[in-house]
Amino acid sequence: MNQTTPRGAARSPLVSATDLATHGVGLPTPAPHTAEELDALIGLLTGRSARVSTVAVGHSRDAAARVAAQAFTAAWTARGGTVLTVVDWPETAASWLRPAVRLTAQRPDAWVVAAAPLGFAQLARRLRHSTDWEPARTVAFASLHDSRLPALAGPDTVHGLRGASADGGTWAVRHGWVSTCPPVGVTG
Repeated sequence: MNQTTPRGAARSPLVSATDLATHGVGLPTPAPHTAEELDALIGLLTGRSARVSTVAVGHSRDAAARVAAQAFTAAWTARGGTVLTVVDWPETAASWLRPAVRLTAQRPDAWVVAAAPLGFAQLARRLRHSTDWEPARTVAFASLHDSRLPALAGPDTVHGLRGASADGGTWAVRHGWVSTCPPVGVTG
């Protein structure tokens, strides 16, 4: 298993009150996705070395995330890809275990996420604590392109997570840092 904390460890996967107070204040809600963002997200899954055909899609329950997940699902299946499951979760929950298990149960090639940062940070902690989820096999919409996400999720919980920006650029989490790349063909 690829986990940050061993299964059954005493440490809770939930974000602590201290971390919430330090990193969780003022986090944005997802904005509507753009066509450039959707294209860049699909590009992350279909790039030169990608061998992705099956995905699991997860989203928070806000309207923008739901619509983004639906748009991705339609675009992915139109390309001949398979969506194994679509899972949603609330911004607050007792443990996030149920959506974490549902998201990973069918062992997809990759995961696609459209979500608000706070709920996803909680889910990511549960995913790392209780499943075989790998953030490096996960791509996300621009709603998770927030430098506070790695700190809120915890040490290396989202290391390897990649995503698309609204302008068609990309971003990636490396340990506690979020790096950004402009869209292809854009300089400076």
